[in-house]
Amino acid sequence: MTSSMMKMVTLRSHDGEEFDIPINVAAQSKLIKNMLDDDVGDPRKVVPLDNVNSVTLAKVIEYCKKHAEATTGIAANNVGGAEELKEWDAEFLKLDNDLLSKILVAANYMDIKNLFDLSCQTIADKIKNKSLEELRQIFKVQNDFTPEEEEEIRKEYQWAFRD
Repeated sequence: MTSSMMKMVTLRSHDGEEFDIPINVAAQSKLIKNMLDDDVGDPRKVVPLDNVNSVTLAKVIEYCKKHAEATTGIAANNVGGAEELKEWDAEFLKLDNDLLSKILVAANYMDIKNLFDLSCQTIADKIKNKSLEELRQIFKVQNDFTPEEEEEIRKEYQWAFRD
């Protein structure tokens, strides 16, 4: 199917930027797929995504495009396609923590299970075997406990602290 014949949908981020993408790419999101299925008569549907900013939405669309293409390629017996996709995924999520967190939230909101799972695993890998102080630095969390309060919590929940 040529791109001129390909059915498109417009996604609008909460900050008003619009992205025209093929329906098969948009359908990677169960939320959007369900919205489109519910409104079959409108070929130029604009889908508002009020919980996703334009920077995050652009990254989510990049992921969905790659996975839509890869699904077609793997289905057409593209040898090594699944392994290449796995490598691409690993590189794709080498992002700063802020954008990674926003992608996680967007994937959850848009119901893109594979992206959600991948984002969760990436965050889990980043925090694995980190001390409390390292986690505070990673997530920019200020310690608002007094030394006495912190000591009390450490005693009560010894199992949770490794440092």
